[in-house]
Amino acid sequence: MGLLTPDPGLVFWSLISFGILVFILKKFAWKPILHALKIREETIEYALGAAEKARTEVKNLEVTKTQMIEQAKQERDGLIKEARELKQNILNEAKSKAQTEADKIIESARLQIQREKEEAILELKQKVAELSVDIAGKLLEQELQTTDKQKTVIDRYLQEVNFN
Repeated sequence: MGLLTPDPGLVFWSLISFGILVFILKKFAWKPILHALKIREETIEYALGAAEKARTEVKNLEVTKTQMIEQAKQERDGLIKEARELKQNILNEAKSKAQTEADKIIESARLQIQREKEEAILELKQKVAELSVDIAGKLLEQELQTTDKQKTVIDRYLQEVNFN
């Protein structure tokens, strides 16, 4: 017989062998294989769901991270602004205190100079008075050496003085 013509006996036994093989596979292997495939399919679906959930969470975390970064920047800017204002307030207060202290020192120095000036004027007046008295004493001593001159000077002064 030729290679292309099937032998009926061979076909019959091949079909019976194939049928027994299918029956054995269906009875013992098909259910576990289908069960394993179903478990594998569920595992893959669960993994895909978990991956999608993780992707969503990552996007949410990215949005949250962006919001937190923006909030941190705003807080930082607020703190920097507050620190600048505080610095400016401290500088203004220090300038004000320094100006007040300078004004007090200047006023104190002015008062000190005024007192010292008055003391110097008073001392100068005392010295002038002393010198005037010394000079007058020496002049009078020379002028009033004679009694006639003494009487003339006394009379003249008495006339100048009013006793009212």
